Amino acid sequence: MNAQTQSLSDRQAWKKLTAHYEAIRNLHMRQMFADDPQRGEQMSTEAVGLFLDYSKNRVTAETLKLLVELAEESGLRERIDAMFGGKKINLTEDRAVLHVALRAPRDAKIEVDGENVVPEVHAVLDRMTDFANRVRSGAWKGHTGKRIVNIVNIGIGGSDLGPVMAYEALKHYAQRDLTFRFVSNVDGTDFAEAVVDLDPEETLFIVASKTFTTLETMTNANTAREWSLAAFGGDTSSVAKHFVAVSTNAEQVTEFGIDTANMFGFWDWVGGRYSMDSSIGLSTMLAIGPEGFLEMLAGFHEMDEHFRTAPFEQNLPVLMGLLSIWYNDFFGAETVAVLPYDQYLKRFPAYLQQLSMESNGKYITVDGKRVDYATGPILFGEPGTNGQHSFYQLIHQGTRLIPCDFIAFGKSLNPLGRHHDMLQANVFAQAEALAFGKTAEEVKAEGTADWLVPHRVFEGNRPSNVLLAESLTPALLGKLVALYEHSVFTQGIIWNIDSFDQWGVELGKKLAQRIIPELESSEQPELEHDSSTNNLIRIYRKMKGMP
Repeated sequence: MNAQTQSLSDRQAWKKLTAHYEAIRNLHMRQMFADDPQRGEQMSTEAVGLFLDYSKNRVTAETLKLLVELAEESGLRERIDAMFGGKKINLTEDRAVLHVALRAPRDAKIEVDGENVVPEVHAVLDRMTDFANRVRSGAWKGHTGKRIVNIVNIGIGGSDLGPVMAYEALKHYAQRDLTFRFVSNVDGTDFAEAVVDLDPEETLFIVASKTFTTLETMTNANTAREWSLAAFGGDTSSVAKHFVAVSTNAEQVTEFGIDTANMFGFWDWVGGRYSMDSSIGLSTMLAIGPEGFLEMLAGFHEMDEHFRTAPFEQNLPVLMGLLSIWYNDFFGAETVAVLPYDQYLKRFPAYLQQLSMESNGKYITVDGKRVDYATGPILFGEPGTNGQHSFYQLIHQGTRLIPCDFIAFGKSLNPLGRHHDMLQANVFAQAEALAFGKTAEEVKAEGTADWLVPHRVFEGNRPSNVLLAESLTPALLGKLVALYEHSVFTQGIIWNIDSFDQWGVELGKKLAQRIIPELESSEQPELEHDSSTNNLIRIYRKMKGMP
């Protein structure tokens, strides 16, 4: 039976895992490590400059064997080959899923409908490179001849989260005489605060919208256009010097006033949340330069090749994806905490929220049936050590099981005295504390009063992965993002869902389009929503002083 038509619970490996879970569910990691002194070395693997220690998980060698069996029985290898082969695995939209082509080397061959798309990708990269070099060098001038020193990216979703995250992550490598701002929220405050201290004559806007019709993006873009034109006496010829587009809609781009020579396209086989390494990353290239951007793409590609070729037992994305399945579907863990111990990665958890939750937040299988198992865990996180003084209490002693991914680096990009050793000591200490905890006997041995002992006991047995790399470079960021992309893909294949559509985003957007004129109408509108929505609209209009 085809894996895509067979129910997940009917797969032999799933049945074996269900029985195996019952057998080991109460086994403590203290016992696992006591039984195997080499567990830390044996349950770790390294690839493409990333070291993964997964020994502090509630798994045995048998667990891992059965999880790999599940991946094989679910057709993961075939689906990997289908994705890299340009097959239309986004079934509900009849599209290929080829973000891997965005970082393929120039001489690679990846076909969609019989056409090699790699030359197109590199043609856009070459145009981006030329544009970035002109802006960074000062050769590109604004309407009045001033150099551009401010770049404002206007987008939303994948057109914002990726660029913001990458800019923050790679700020160490950014050209510091350029200022970067990012506007996404349709709340006017976002735009107002982004430009409050900028000179329009020195400001360039990147409008990132594939269709050039995205409501939030185009609302902000039109506001930016008005703001910019006000500085040039309404001279619309200035738009071409202060706006560029990341889009495929040449007609709308031209109507806006942008020269299509400064329109950078991408393709329908690039999902928004997988697009930071496409022309959506133009702001990233402007910040770190074409060379740094190409280094990042090379890092992506290294992880792609590892995912495509490595045996599942040593495959970093597969292992992490399978462990997520283990906790989500057998232990009932509803969340995952991603905890980067590097301040530059402060926006990485937010980026992963969209990548994971928009991809796998589905309850319908690819063949249209409702799942009878959990999918798509809730992902959250903050950089360490900040999170330790915020939500770690619940992870350590709360009633919920929250698997954690710790991300750490051997070298700091800003070495200051003891800071980095202290930071990394906390990574290793937190993972150790979560795994082993502290028994009542240990607490009593410290002289703790009997009444206080229960409060100071840590039961442990809380799982975590530790990802360790030498330093945060553009290439490493590419590897890290690709690692999670392919982990999410792995989970989606096991759950038999389409990780590449996002129909759940659409309904609220369509309803908002209906409500907007009802809020703006000068006359009292005839409302036909539910009683709650009708009442909220009336109260809002009253606050605005409208009938």
